Amino acid sequence: MNRVKYFIDNIASIIKGKWLVQHDNALIEQLLIDSRKLIFPQTSLFFALKGPRRDGHSFITQLYEKGVRNFVVSDTVDLSVLADANIIQVEDPLQALQNLVAWHRKQFNLPVIGITGSNGKTIVKEWLNQLLDDRFTIIRSPKSYNSQIGVPLSVWPLNEQHELAIFEAGISQPGEMEQLQKIIQPTIGIFTNVGEAHSEGFVNVRQKVNEKLQLFKHVQTLIYCQDDPEINSGVAALWQQLPNNKRFEIFSWSMVSEAVLHIRQVYKEENRTTITATYQQLEIGITIPFTDNASVENAIHCWCVLLHLQVPQEEITKQMQQLGPVAMRLELKKGLNNCSLINDSYSSDLSSFTIALDFLSQQQQHGKRTVILSDILQSGRSEKDLYAEVARLLQQRQVNRLIGIGERISHHQSIFQSAGIPDLAFYSSVDAFIKELHHIPFKDEVILLKGARIFELEQVDRLLQQKVHQTLLEIDLTAVAHNLKQFQQRLQPSTRIMAMVKAFSYGSGSYEIANALQFHRVDYLAVAYADEGVELRKAGINLPIMVMNPEESTFDVLVQYNLEPDLYAPGIFALFEDFVKKQGIQQFPVHIELETGMNRLGFSRAELPVVINSLRTPLFKVQSVFTHLASSEDRQQDAYTNQQGALYMQMVEQLQLVLSYPFIRHVVNTAGIIRHPQWHLDMVRLGIGLYGGDSFGEGGLDLREVSTLKSTIAQIKELKEGETVSYGRRGLVTRDTRIATVRIGYADGYPRRLGNGAGKMLVNGHLAPVIGTVCMDMTMIDITDISHVQEGDEVIIFGTDLPVKQVAHWAQTIPYELLATVSQRVKRVYFEE
Repeated sequence: MNRVKYFIDNIASIIKGKWLVQHDNALIEQLLIDSRKLIFPQTSLFFALKGPRRDGHSFITQLYEKGVRNFVVSDTVDLSVLADANIIQVEDPLQALQNLVAWHRKQFNLPVIGITGSNGKTIVKEWLNQLLDDRFTIIRSPKSYNSQIGVPLSVWPLNEQHELAIFEAGISQPGEMEQLQKIIQPTIGIFTNVGEAHSEGFVNVRQKVNEKLQLFKHVQTLIYCQDDPEINSGVAALWQQLPNNKRFEIFSWSMVSEAVLHIRQVYKEENRTTITATYQQLEIGITIPFTDNASVENAIHCWCVLLHLQVPQEEITKQMQQLGPVAMRLELKKGLNNCSLINDSYSSDLSSFTIALDFLSQQQQHGKRTVILSDILQSGRSEKDLYAEVARLLQQRQVNRLIGIGERISHHQSIFQSAGIPDLAFYSSVDAFIKELHHIPFKDEVILLKGARIFELEQVDRLLQQKVHQTLLEIDLTAVAHNLKQFQQRLQPSTRIMAMVKAFSYGSGSYEIANALQFHRVDYLAVAYADEGVELRKAGINLPIMVMNPEESTFDVLVQYNLEPDLYAPGIFALFEDFVKKQGIQQFPVHIELETGMNRLGFSRAELPVVINSLRTPLFKVQSVFTHLASSEDRQQDAYTNQQGALYMQMVEQLQLVLSYPFIRHVVNTAGIIRHPQWHLDMVRLGIGLYGGDSFGEGGLDLREVSTLKSTIAQIKELKEGETVSYGRRGLVTRDTRIATVRIGYADGYPRRLGNGAGKMLVNGHLAPVIGTVCMDMTMIDITDISHVQEGDEVIIFGTDLPVKQVAHWAQTIPYELLATVSQRVKRVYFEE
């Protein structure tokens, strides 16, 4: 690989750091900000960034033990345990990271497209890559890396072989874009649009537009739609402020007025849109295989770029017709023979491959890891160098088996043999692989599918999936992480989080959710029964796990799998005490539950002396003492909630008198985190809020729906007035009606209470009422007033556009019940955006 080489003393000079200790002049190739994503220790430089809850300095010793020797810090560190390290001290490690990459960017003279806006940034970037990858060797932001950290990590891999760069930039508050501009230094700018996203950090839309425009103050050409008055006036003002010799060329487009590209007509057919326009006094046109307005807007932005780059119109026309959907997510689903299947087969560049491998490494449920990888195209590197790095990545991630698909990766199989990958197989094409698929054993492993779009690995995805019916529950792991962060921001850094993953994580899945929570460093997990904890342990979850309903028959399992029981009553306490005595166990971790007014489980104040007397022995180590609030979400019950908290504290004081060590105190659940910060104490228990199904209705959190339950239409029928639908003939048709039968029923967890018009489903963006009685496997909906509905179309039962809270209201229940009762026969698909 040809690229500028950086040694640690060069970097110290660039970031103006102070040496705390210098051992050698190490070569630096990777910039590391997350200890969980370490791949190449010897050539990595770790920046100890500080966040609201995590401080990178606390991971330095751990990284040192894993072989990292190069660090950028702001705080003093214990040099005695970092004997042969290189440690540079700066005032702000994030600023140092940004300054280093800004310096790196200055070493290259090439066209750089910088994209900002409220929506469409990633789609425009990925479409430009599709449209231009035959003409240029391109580097682009992986996924949607557009933040203060994501942008420098995107730009750092830039090297001499790249001929075009495409980076996106996003901001959430004033002042952020100035630094991103220095890092990206775009020569061509695209302002996609302005909307409500991240508006809370700005006074008004005009301020947000002006801040985003700072990305373009040194571009040569700016592309934007002049139909938005805020963007148009903002561009005009910036243009006027610049000196005459530094003003950018304006490449505007419009649907309503004269512009560089004047859109004359947008004609939508069933599966495509034809757009005609005037450009340089000529009428030109494109056809795209999409009909939604967002795709039309994104395609026009790309069209402007191609015209500016002087791509011939006939080539543009051909390329636009072949635009493919951008897979914005990486999916995890059940595979054949107890496998887990990760599908990330829409691109095969090294950056996205590394991200996919990171996700693969999070999956601890299987001991074996398989990667199915196609040729990597348009990398801008020699093939020998490219596949040597791929081999190193696989080796570092402890991948057991590689299946290579394509002539180029097959040609370099000796590189993978030298890297010591235990199991190797190569096929010239997807068809060749599929022909042999039934001879290849896949069992009890996690499989990553990664490949360029032209290889159509979705064929392999379909063959390796567990065969289940077409109703599925999609779980957005990015939304889980987002919701977790929303609650973390309400807590002091010292307050821990216990995540509730009981009842199959409220229907969302057990180890899949637990893996994500472990990766994002929650402190504790809680399950209802021991068998749930055993499943998590077998899946590689090593977090402490509290079992809320231990049973005598599972005491041996608790000990075997290091599960921590909740001892909530004298009876269960005595039984477990007798068990550990007979086993000769001491200091076994337990939790003590106190009854303060929920009147469900827990030691009452009168029973507390029993606990105190027993805890004088060394049999148990009390990990935590907790209680349940009965009405934390109800403002009218706040006095009772505080009464519970006060009683709890009195009982805790009595326990602390007999225990010679500190223990964790926790009281509040999801609603209590928001409504009762005075009771956060040492730890909080986060349940339904993780999954977006809040029912407490206050606090101003930006929670995202995690789960989307969807199905498909099995059949469409035309009924005449007076006919009836479903069992009991309760669905009476009062007009000529079109009904659709959807593949979901009460056996899947769709409540019968939603029958006969009580519930609705989302079809083509419109609500369709349920007609007739909900059946075991099928439900009928009225689609008379919804156009363009066909058999096989997707139907949303609940999700982002139809919140589970709304469906629960129609069913006269709560979101917890709907989520927890989605049947296990419904396929779960997990994905990260």
